[in-house]
Amino acid sequence: MNILPFQQISKKDVHLVGGKGANLGEMTSAGVQVPDGFVVSSVVFENFLENTGIENKINEIIGKIDLKNSESIKISSDEIKKLIQESETTKEVEKNIFDSFEKLDCEYVAVRSSATVEDSATDSWAGQLDTFSDVTKEDLIKNIKNCWASLFSERALFYRIEKKMTEQKISVAVVVQKMVESQVSGVCFTVHPVSKDENQLIIEAGFGLGEAIVSGLITPDSYIVNKKDLKILDKNISNQDEMIVRSKNGKGTDIISVKSTSSQKLSDDDIIKLSELCIKIEKHYKSPQDIEWAFKDSEFYILQSRPITTL
Repeated sequence: MNILPFQQISKKDVHLVGGKGANLGEMTSAGVQVPDGFVVSSVVFENFLENTGIENKINEIIGKIDLKNSESIKISSDEIKKLIQESETTKEVEKNIFDSFEKLDCEYVAVRSSATVEDSATDSWAGQLDTFSDVTKEDLIKNIKNCWASLFSERALFYRIEKKMTEQKISVAVVVQKMVESQVSGVCFTVHPVSKDENQLIIEAGFGLGEAIVSGLITPDSYIVNKKDLKILDKNISNQDEMIVRSKNGKGTDIISVKSTSSQKLSDDDIIKLSELCIKIEKHYKSPQDIEWAFKDSEFYILQSRPITTL
């Protein structure tokens, strides 16, 4: 199948659904609370390139890039993105995507790129590709194509050429997932990324959607927890005067002011609860994990988990 619900995906499907998609399917099967969703597989993207006849044009453009000339990379990236965005998907593909969207029974989804070489221990594509929050059915196809196009962003093209991966087949799947309008969100590293202490995990937390942390808009709280006895060893509470939320008109996101700027983002009990969940995920994968999470109405949702590549 070209479009796969999370329940039908495991880590064996990385070539079809990418690292992100495979991890979401794997965690769903392991009983971790993951917002429901599906993956538009890499086969759909590859068929799109073939059916529209733009694959050869893209390869020609990449072949002419001069890495020493940043303007050359930008022009090539813009040209490839335009080709993808202006080419049509088939009616059959659109129907299958919309049918899967209807089964989620929600108004808003996150649309997230998942490269088929992403999140491996050797080639980390994390942060190279695009994610779109609060997407409605009306903009779903457009943003799936935007995810495809992000495989050819300036950063991704530079990375690909610099790592001598131009001959390697790199494809992209797209994760479509129920949007959690989180009250608090953040990341957890199940091994302390600075001290490399395997007995400690560190949680970063901020009010609103996680984009605020990823984009550097805010400095999050950080909590260090001993994994053996689940004692909180250290808390660093940051002032937060802005957060990212869903726009009132339902289109994208807005940055708004936060009233309780200096309060702790997660209670001590919730820090322990999240720590237990992240330790469970680390044990499942048998390796240190970089985990994205969201918190809404006293429930934690895991949005992504990938190996920590910097240890």
